[in-house]
Amino acid sequence: MAPVISPAGDLVTQQLYARDAAQTLNPSDEQKITLYIIGAYIVGILILWNLPFVKVILSPFKLLTVGLHEFSHAIVGLCTCARIISIEIDPDEGGLTKMRGGNPYLTLPAGYLGSSLIGAIMIFCGFNILASKIASIFLGVVLLVVLFYARNWLTRGIGVLFIGFLIFLWWLQGGKGLKYFVLFMG
Repeated sequence: MAPVISPAGDLVTQQLYARDAAQTLNPSDEQKITLYIIGAYIVGILILWNLPFVKVILSPFKLLTVGLHEFSHAIVGLCTCARIISIEIDPDEGGLTKMRGGNPYLTLPAGYLGSSLIGAIMIFCGFNILASKIASIFLGVVLLVVLFYARNWLTRGIGVLFIGFLIFLWWLQGGKGLKYFVLFMG
């Protein structure tokens, strides 16, 4: 015979699970600081994005985002047997990935989807120094691929600038600054 579970016992179990979840889902002090920094990033970016002369501060980061966007086109193009001719980033925050072959139905949306996915992964990695180091290695490899296909000096300059910045942050305070950079880029 199967055991009989009383409704009262089920209610007690639910309350225990709710209490346990409430205790285990509290963020640590370091996670709280990271969440506050995310809020500060959001406010800072919103202010800088909309001020006419100060928005130039965000330009290198916007150009890096364009590079990630174009990389996403290129990597999906390579996966669909395209031949990548070049990757270019324009100073007006635009970009171009020239390729031959491949599946245009997959490569066209890949820029937005890929850069969004990379950004989401970087946000998740921004809560841990080790995860940030792994994300920075990935970002460095992406930038090296973009450098390989780069055909203009702006693309090369942005790639070299951010690879150098990643290397600098890697060694600064054991990678703590890298954590906040990865979080910002996400």
